[in-house]
Amino acid sequence: MKIALDPRYAAVADALREAIRGELAAHQIPGFAIALVDREKTVWAEGFGHADLARSRPVGADTLFRVGSVSKVFTAIAVMQLVEAGKLDLDAPVTKYLPEFQPKNSFGKPITLRQLMSHRSGLVREPPVGSYFDATAPSVEATIESLNDTEIVYEPTTRTKYSNAAVTVVGRVVEVVSRRSLEQYVREEILAPLGAKDSTFAPGDALRPRIAESVMWAYDGRVFPAPTFELATTAAGNLYSTAIDQAKFLELLFAGGRAGERQVVRAETLEKMWRPQFPDAEGRGDFGLGFALSRFEGQERVRHGGAVYGFSTELAALPELKLGVAAMASMDVSNTVVTRIADYALRLMLAVRAGKPLPKWETTGPVPPERAKRLAGHFRGPKREVELFELAGRLYLWHGSSRGELRQRGDGTLVVDDRHEQGTVVEALSEDRLKIGDEMLERVQVDGPPPAPLERWNGLIGEYGPDHNTLYILERNGKLCALIEWIFCYELEEIDERTFAFPNDGLYHGEGIVFTRDEQGRATKAVVAGVEFARRETGPPPGETFKVEPVVLVDSLRAAAKAASPPREEGEFLAAELTELAGVDPTIKYDIRYATTNNFLGSVFYQQARAMMQRPAAEALARANKSLAPHGYGLLIHDAYRPWAVTRMFWDATPESMRHFVANPANGSRHNRGCAVDLTLYTLADGKPVEMVGGYDEFSMRSYPSYPGGTSRERWHRELLRRAIESQGFNVYEFEWWHFDFGDWKRYPILNQPFEEIPRS
Repeated sequence: MKIALDPRYAAVADALREAIRGELAAHQIPGFAIALVDREKTVWAEGFGHADLARSRPVGADTLFRVGSVSKVFTAIAVMQLVEAGKLDLDAPVTKYLPEFQPKNSFGKPITLRQLMSHRSGLVREPPVGSYFDATAPSVEATIESLNDTEIVYEPTTRTKYSNAAVTVVGRVVEVVSRRSLEQYVREEILAPLGAKDSTFAPGDALRPRIAESVMWAYDGRVFPAPTFELATTAAGNLYSTAIDQAKFLELLFAGGRAGERQVVRAETLEKMWRPQFPDAEGRGDFGLGFALSRFEGQERVRHGGAVYGFSTELAALPELKLGVAAMASMDVSNTVVTRIADYALRLMLAVRAGKPLPKWETTGPVPPERAKRLAGHFRGPKREVELFELAGRLYLWHGSSRGELRQRGDGTLVVDDRHEQGTVVEALSEDRLKIGDEMLERVQVDGPPPAPLERWNGLIGEYGPDHNTLYILERNGKLCALIEWIFCYELEEIDERTFAFPNDGLYHGEGIVFTRDEQGRATKAVVAGVEFARRETGPPPGETFKVEPVVLVDSLRAAAKAASPPREEGEFLAAELTELAGVDPTIKYDIRYATTNNFLGSVFYQQARAMMQRPAAEALARANKSLAPHGYGLLIHDAYRPWAVTRMFWDATPESMRHFVANPANGSRHNRGCAVDLTLYTLADGKPVEMVGGYDEFSMRSYPSYPGGTSRERWHRELLRRAIESQGFNVYEFEWWHFDFGDWKRYPILNQPFEEIPRS
């Protein structure tokens, strides 16, 4: 279905198209849809990007997205319909309708629907069963029952505590009182009168193919398909809808609750829903009934955002002027981008309504790679310490609980402009001095952070929970931290050796983590805000080598690999000049794993323990090694030049699911050209390898150069190594912190000479 563009909004549509396309390109967002409403008419709706990851199906305004917590608004309307019918009392104890709902409540104040709908009940954020992390899709009854094992976090009415569990209880009340499932009730009493036939809490076979495919992302650089399981907290976040259907809902709001001939909800009821609940002394509050409240450009705004696996949404309205926008994207935790576009849409519409020139969209560009490298480091001010972190030519700001990419405006000013965070301005007054807000920060030298300050934390550090939503426990700047929902990194307060509290802000304030430890003190699970996360086995203990069960015995591959020929290449290449690394700099040490059985396949591949590279690469590596000496470190080489036949054996022996960690012999590898090196650091004082987040040749996420886990000391070692090697013309491989490619590798041919045939230099 297409919406005809209102001529008054032609210039607005043009401005938004340019902004949206720029944001999708800058942040690699697959798909996006938007609709604008003026009074009781949708004046423009359009889709952008692709609805499938194969990029064959374009997004339209009628493409289905998961709208996440925007679902809460529809659940709230359902409740208010029943209030109008005299079937519900917002201020009666909710146990009047759900006597089985009995969370531990030491405050003696009963929980009501009004509290639950405005996030003032004090209930935990997620239920222990059926939480946002739970892919088993338990029943809503089991989900509600599990809340009886939780305690109220705050006294009801006293503090805002956003809770998916609370709205799940609300949805269950609708089911019990109406004697219909929530999906059926909302479909019959709200969506059908709107004509929103493409919206549902339970998509069937007809609608499912029209749902946009979406992606997740993580700080380690991965972008991967989002899971598609249904949430047990249906009322709080499981609605599927389109930009067009969301616009129809906005039309309903601006028509005083009327859709065609049907009064879906009374106008005075909507006005009550848009009033602050439990306001402060000045009459302000964060939430009405189901709606989040704020002011925008001098106007009262009602809105709700949504974030659910792979999707980010925004529904916003200015009730007095009857202007509204619905926007949605198919990338997880890209809400800042979606909300910024929605805000821009409202500003454009306000300008049209006022007859003023349209505001311009502010753009940013990437920080030049050399500037990013110069600015990278730690900076400290009176109130905070931040880290500027460079990787692959991009500059990031670690501050507070998150990391955001820094991009620059036309005047060179740096600003955080990322998928989930935008707007923080960083003025680089020099390479050693920053200004953030009104605070001056100076560069500080961090030369080897100490080990984690408390040894008992070592048994807690690691990964927990499912693949689709992994919890990381790590040490950062002397604090134990929880990186949860991929993006949010919270410093924890230690209560005792098993129990830690979340900070007093963020997603899980008022709640904590309880670890279960084995006899050695190593945690086997973490119960996070009531939800259990089992420890994940990510790799071998420190000092042990990661092993893979070969799909074919290595010895049976030798003859075929020796008889095969490398791929033929066209073009002119430089003459090979393989040079022994230790011959260029005797302080470079060797631990050549493939000359032993101490490697991932447990077989000997080299007859000699040697490490060679093309002479320019070898000399560059020697310069890197020299630069590390003042820090007390040297280079320890695991592998350098690798004959092509060995690359073929690696490929044939490695399980297919792990082959992104080994090179495809059909293309050859940079090791085969004598232009790649695998290495780590050793301490000059004792000759021992340093602590790293993960081990050499470990096929796990810990191998990624920006893997966020581990300790500050481990990550510092990894960054010291990378900076030293990259300063000499190498680039780190995207999947392996230890693997570096020399910049001129394309100028050298694929080689297949065994070590014993290469003269020693």
